[in-house]
Amino acid sequence: MDFALQTLRDQLYPLEGSAKNFDLLIQRASQARFVLLGEASHGSHEFYATRALITRRLIEEHGFDGVAVEADWPDAYRVNRFVRGRSEDADAQQALDGFQRFPLWMWRNREVLDFVQWLADHNRERPFAERVGFYGLDLYSLYRSIEAVIDYLQGVDPQLAAQARHHYACLDHTTREPQEYGLEVVRGRRPSCEQEVVAMLLQLHRS
Repeated sequence: MDFALQTLRDQLYPLEGSAKNFDLLIQRASQARFVLLGEASHGSHEFYATRALITRRLIEEHGFDGVAVEADWPDAYRVNRFVRGRSEDADAQQALDGFQRFPLWMWRNREVLDFVQWLADHNRERPFAERVGFYGLDLYSLYRSIEAVIDYLQGVDPQLAAQARHHYACLDHTTREPQEYGLEVVRGRRPSCEQEVVAMLLQLHRS
């Protein structure tokens, strides 16, 4: 038998449907600072359910305190506010209503709904500083992200909100697709807005 194939087979760990299926995986992952969970295909009930199961165990058994997902930041932050008890949404389904991009089933499905509701219930029993967060890593929704920042600042610091509008004005006349803005900058067709955006970020951190 091919050596590489035999090595691979020696490392395989069969999943047989028992409650202890993931014990070895959880044990190994428990020592890591970050645990990355992928999937072979989007939209599979089995993958989504397994991802939620593993995440729950890492939170419950080993104190992991954040979930970062491949999703738009404003939509995920709405979920974050719900699970941490800072939202006006009545339930998990309403908290997930912000997801409008991509096929809706990627995030607005039964597996994610159940996980979000579980996370909210789990957090409710913990001090606020120890509640597990839920965050989006994607910034495809450039303009919605800008609106979210300004709307927040308008409620807590109108003067800083005005400064944010000034800095973000650099992006006012760009195309609605942020990747096209990036392409135009690379090709020298328009100036970069990096300095304005970074300046706003630094101001937010100082505030």
